[in-house]
Amino acid sequence: MQQHLRHPVFSVISRLAGEQNVQAYAIGGFVRDIFLNRQSKDIDIVVIGNGISFAEVVASTLKVKLAVYKNFGTASLKYRDLEIEFVGARKESYRRDSRKPIVENGTLEDDQKRRDFTLNALAISLYPDTYGELLDPFNGITDLENKLIRTPLNPNETFSDDPLRMMRAIRFATQLNFRIDDIAVEAIKTTADRISIISQERITDELNKIILSPVPSIGFNYLFDTGLLHKIFPQMTALYGVDYVDGKGHKDNFYHTLQVLDNICETTDDLWLRWAAILHDIAKPATKRFEPGHGWTFHGHEDRGARMVPKIFAQLKLPLNEKMKQVQKLVQLHLRPIVLSQSIVTDSAVRRLLFEAGDDIEGLMLLCKADITTKNEYKIKKYRNNFELVQQKLKDVEERDSIRNWQPPVTGNDIMTIFGIKEGREVGIIKNQIREAILEGEIPNNREAALTFTIAKGLEIGLKVVTTPN
Repeated sequence: MQQHLRHPVFSVISRLAGEQNVQAYAIGGFVRDIFLNRQSKDIDIVVIGNGISFAEVVASTLKVKLAVYKNFGTASLKYRDLEIEFVGARKESYRRDSRKPIVENGTLEDDQKRRDFTLNALAISLYPDTYGELLDPFNGITDLENKLIRTPLNPNETFSDDPLRMMRAIRFATQLNFRIDDIAVEAIKTTADRISIISQERITDELNKIILSPVPSIGFNYLFDTGLLHKIFPQMTALYGVDYVDGKGHKDNFYHTLQVLDNICETTDDLWLRWAAILHDIAKPATKRFEPGHGWTFHGHEDRGARMVPKIFAQLKLPLNEKMKQVQKLVQLHLRPIVLSQSIVTDSAVRRLLFEAGDDIEGLMLLCKADITTKNEYKIKKYRNNFELVQQKLKDVEERDSIRNWQPPVTGNDIMTIFGIKEGREVGIIKNQIREAILEGEIPNNREAALTFTIAKGLEIGLKVVTTPN
């Protein structure tokens, strides 16, 4: 393993470990990533004894600042391109009502036992006499080769002690495209209720990492099958299932949503576009109706879904800012390009879509393309061809009319000046008429045409021109 310890910091730590007669080991993610052929800039060093004291010696030798966290028994430093954290080897015990452990000094084996998964319990000795020796007491290398997520100890105990590890197991399986050990899956099912002692912020952090994985459906299937999703995001599990009336059924909107999510992940790494994919049909259970002679309908699910977005973001402790508003807008508009792609595309319809979507138009088109999950090759080809037509129309209309992020060429102040009136109903009426006339293509989107239109409409409702602005 010595070839993986080429960074000069390891030789410094090793020399100091020998001088101080301290057993020190690189452990955890850095070692795991060696076997996954991934570069890691974060290194965890576990020391048999006082980790902070040894870190102080290392920091002094390297002439760098040391951050000490006495409450956690850890210390960290930055050296060149690395972030290195030191901690004393410890063993842990847990109370039933908390994931915060009671910590005692321990051996390396104690420290490896407390790790969440076998692939994170791998350690490499940095002590001079055993430098580069791999310590793998739980066959983590075999699990890596078999692409298996497994706990060092009984998974029921591991997950009960720290229920966040259930989310982490699913997150690692999703990020690495690994399988979770069958015994561990059963333990998650048994222990799912314990997730309630974890803060929502930590749960959502793991959930976002799952969503940002290459194929998030791997994680969501695990979350659903183990019952965790029912605890942390019940609105999504409500999408599951198919109802039949008179032999007519609808598609399973849970698995449809997962397909849309995977589809959009092929074209964007944007977390909020991925959240829009998750939430685009979230109101279908609430709007589902069976209409005799027609079948299943979900009328208004886009409007109701948009209204649900702020509540879901607040529940999951996601940011209640412009990101939430972006997702809300995409949920609200997600049917519009699909409707356009199924009919004759008029300039006015395109202008309205540009007006309402603004800077989110590209994201909206990505979402709508991802929403095509039919297996019918003819329909797929038809939708895609029509989407290309819609996109070309969007480009042409925007170049000609500049509707995206539209600002009215005649303002409310202009209207009050022209007719010598105060702010009120008449101003609002004329502003709306200007907007509608431009969107419908009745007048071009420029100030001269809008001023002429404004005067005409004012005269129609009995106003008198006081002055004509430039």
